[in-house]
Amino acid sequence: MRARRAAGAIRSAKGRWLRAVLLSVFAAGWLVGCYAPGTKRFDPYAPGEASAPQWQAVRSGVGIPSAWLQPDASPYRLGPGDWIEIELLGESGGPVPTLVGPDGKIYFHLLPGLEVWGLTLEETRKLLEKELARYVRSPQVVVTLQTVQSRRVWVLGRVRTPGIYPLAAPMTVLEAISRAGGLSTSRFSGTTEELADLRHSFLIRGGRFVPVDFDALIRKGDMSQNVYLRPDDFIYIPSSLASEVYVLGAVYQPRTVGFKDQVTLISAIAAARGPIENAWLRQVAIVRGSMTEPRIATVNYNAIVKGQAPDIPLQPRDIVYVPFKPHRSLEAYANIVIDTFVRTVAANEGGRAASRTYRTPGVSVPISQ
Repeated sequence: MRARRAAGAIRSAKGRWLRAVLLSVFAAGWLVGCYAPGTKRFDPYAPGEASAPQWQAVRSGVGIPSAWLQPDASPYRLGPGDWIEIELLGESGGPVPTLVGPDGKIYFHLLPGLEVWGLTLEETRKLLEKELARYVRSPQVVVTLQTVQSRRVWVLGRVRTPGIYPLAAPMTVLEAISRAGGLSTSRFSGTTEELADLRHSFLIRGGRFVPVDFDALIRKGDMSQNVYLRPDDFIYIPSSLASEVYVLGAVYQPRTVGFKDQVTLISAIAAARGPIENAWLRQVAIVRGSMTEPRIATVNYNAIVKGQAPDIPLQPRDIVYVPFKPHRSLEAYANIVIDTFVRTVAANEGGRAASRTYRTPGVSVPISQ
């Protein structure tokens, strides 16, 4: 009797366990069936979950005025560092090399310092003859420009001889690159394509980006891009082998982020020590593409951090910009990002070229908008 009861209890327990298993399987199947085919849950931490941001093509820079394609016809004006030769006719000493000092003055013969900064050679000659008339009867002076140091252009990056070159006569972008030895050539392939990234090359003038399309100019021969340079113009041709993301704007440490397997918007900003207080995080910009034909997308960084939107995977050479304030025009916003980028790169590359002891604090010096 007891044996039959025990057997019945075992069968009853097995039945309850089987019903529980069946119920669990049914419930799981019901939950899976609640999702339509082809849909899935959003997991902000899962790789590959990012939705594509909305990109908009914009026009960069202020355009190239037709006057920039013509040489400057104005005469050369002297500045500190220039060397001139002064010859007083009738004197036996011959031409005298004379330096325009840091104060813009020259010292010749018995004359005290003469201010020639900003004068042409003809104006300098007349000034010398006027002042020398106090010591010499009817002086006749010949002034010749010997060495130019006050007017220079910068040609840096992937050229054979990067450096700072004097601007003694009108010079175009192509002439400047040729003066620097041309684009660097790969010793393996015999081409320049591996070393010079023309799509991301730029010209900066007076702290502003000049939209010269180096790819169209050098590879396609588009002479409408071959502008004449002005003093202190800065040409930079980056390496095509570089693989970096640039983080600028309202972050604690603007910098480059090396591109490895995958870099996302969150990881890039985190590498820059995060956004500063009061940064406008609802309109973080990602600028992608060439310098002259960029595309811009804005994303809500706050929503991504809170898990309300997916993180954004970045590509090499993307520029991430955390704004200080909101922007209404995407085109104006993109130009702010590009101007900030070229100024910071120019500051660092120019510092390296001017001083061997220059130490960059990253790829960028914090520059506000």
